[in-house]
Amino acid sequence: MSKKALITGITGQDGSYLAELLLSKGYEVHGIVRRASTFNRGRLDAIYADPKLHEKRLFLHYADLAELGSLSRLLSQVQPDEVYNLAAQSHVRVSFDIPEYTLDVTATGALRLLEAIHASGLKPRFYQASSSEMFGKVQQVPQTEQTPFYPRSPYGVAKVCAYWATVNYRESYALHASNGILFNHESPRRGEAFVTRKITLAVAHILAGLQDKVSLGNLDAKRDWGYAKEYVEAMWLMLQQEKPDDYVIATGETHSVREFLEEAFGLVGLDWRKHVVYESRYLRPAEVDMLVGDSSKARRQLGWKPKTTFKELVKLMVEADIELLKAHREGRIKVVS
Repeated sequence: MSKKALITGITGQDGSYLAELLLSKGYEVHGIVRRASTFNRGRLDAIYADPKLHEKRLFLHYADLAELGSLSRLLSQVQPDEVYNLAAQSHVRVSFDIPEYTLDVTATGALRLLEAIHASGLKPRFYQASSSEMFGKVQQVPQTEQTPFYPRSPYGVAKVCAYWATVNYRESYALHASNGILFNHESPRRGEAFVTRKITLAVAHILAGLQDKVSLGNLDAKRDWGYAKEYVEAMWLMLQQEKPDDYVIATGETHSVREFLEEAFGLVGLDWRKHVVYESRYLRPAEVDMLVGDSSKARRQLGWKPKTTFKELVKLMVEADIELLKAHREGRIKVVS
């Protein structure tokens, strides 16, 4: 009998890649979606387009991390073996504009899900999507599982709360619950409001003559960027371990937004300095200047390591957005892989 997995945030970048991974391993996958006025499931198109992946083993359910009752009912209905909590208000800059909502969904939402699991009497293995933004004003370089948290945004604060709630339920109720402290991870499925995808989309549009400028904020911010498709493998590996634990998932390299620009524009022979406009409105009230993770523990205990280099990641994102734009202009449907 195949395992059952429940994924919150299944329509997002990580959720869609994780769903593909689990389906390829024979899982029955259940995803939580929210009712909205627009249809936001394009990242799942690759699954529906591949009968080997789909085969009627992917099920979507309406529920919400803001409503405990919907979570309890769904857990009772599905009775999953594994639960992956990936849902969040995940845009750091936006979290300053909607702090209360960010904490309710990202922090209290995780707590509701943990409590729903505990109250159900079920014993699924639980994964909490933690974030490098918890380190914020870094107290140690590179950051490890022992580095103290110092969040610098409502999003970071919310993720710290969800992290400790996961640890608390693990220790209080013997729940197999693990935190994956993932550093920045990108892909062609990254949301268009995030800086890396904003850059690669701009490259495609500028190259096609559809725009000339792109507005950005802090170009000196340094991040540890990896490939999201590889990072979801680490999530799965955590729940296959005999004992739950917390792991940093990162490449160990840091690159600035400026470097990302140079690489992305350089791939198509453009000078980024002629197309980038600085706008202070994109700055955070409290900046996080540099994040770089040490994933030695994950490499040692999970056997996980990143495979895609920074340059390879930028290249695959630029090429994907150029092809995506071309497909749209030619009236073709492009499934983002």
